[in-house]
Amino acid sequence: MTESDKEIAKANALHLDDFTVKQQASQKSVPKYYGEALLAAARANRSILALTADLTAPTETDLVRDHLPDQFIMAGIAEANMVGVGAGLARAGFIPFVHSFSVFLSRRSFDQIAMQVAYPKTNVKLVGFMPGIDSLLGVSHQAIDDIALMRALPNMTVLEPANPADYADAVVAALAHDGPVYLRLYRATKQDLRPDNFPSLQIGKVRCLHQGSDAAIFATGLMIEQALQAARDLKQQGISISVIDCASIKPLDIGGVLNVIRQSKIIVTAENHTVVGGLGSAIAEVMADNNIARPFFRIGVQDCFAEGGSRDFLFEKYGLTADDITSKIKQAMAS
Repeated sequence: MTESDKEIAKANALHLDDFTVKQQASQKSVPKYYGEALLAAARANRSILALTADLTAPTETDLVRDHLPDQFIMAGIAEANMVGVGAGLARAGFIPFVHSFSVFLSRRSFDQIAMQVAYPKTNVKLVGFMPGIDSLLGVSHQAIDDIALMRALPNMTVLEPANPADYADAVVAALAHDGPVYLRLYRATKQDLRPDNFPSLQIGKVRCLHQGSDAAIFATGLMIEQALQAARDLKQQGISISVIDCASIKPLDIGGVLNVIRQSKIIVTAENHTVVGGLGSAIAEVMADNNIARPFFRIGVQDCFAEGGSRDFLFEKYGLTADDITSKIKQAMAS
């Protein structure tokens, strides 16, 4: 066996492969924005540990597994147990980043998150991939209620970056916060470049991505791209729209939200999530608490379970496209 063969055999021996390895091969040309950001943070801070529930490649934690194996833990298909392990490690001084698909992490582990992470304010970072309607695998894999679940927990910070180029900021923000954080991430399908003058993600701050006066769209995650496209389309029709990124869903920037609402005639929220309990509910609560009346519309999954399918198919079926946002605003302006 040559020295090269020995190095390859040694590298393979470090792998704790799971059923997702085949998916990893198909993603080789797409940057792993989150995995790279977590690896860089873990190199700088050896207290960081990456835990995963048999979803190593889809959560991009294979980079930590391969480069820093002493900071990687495969917990098996046991999300609730993994959360408990993470909470215990946090009490021992580590900073665990706990990974799974959003639907499994939020629903199956909810009581463990409530009692072992949120209530005692342990310094655990929960990282859910494939949120909202973004899966071929049907109702069981669609995390359409994870924001509502996490928002309802006291002490929990909830972040949903605008795009993968935003993930490095999200990791830095989560680390800077001493306490529980839920990160809601989708995997990049192409190279994402950070737009010029794109403000950094900060906990408790909204970001104005497009300035307008006729209506305002509050959006998060995948819906940012749809909202910006709707703003561009409406601009060509003489309609001026603000697009506000609410990456920090909790804590919400109440002052920033109120400032936008008071300058807008129509308010629209757009989220890849059920309209019950998510961003739309959070904005409605701000308006109600401050006695502000405006025409108000929520784009999102309309209180139903969502089937599996491609992202484009599902967004069209459940009314989450730029055209749906455009139609809603034009309808509101005509009424």
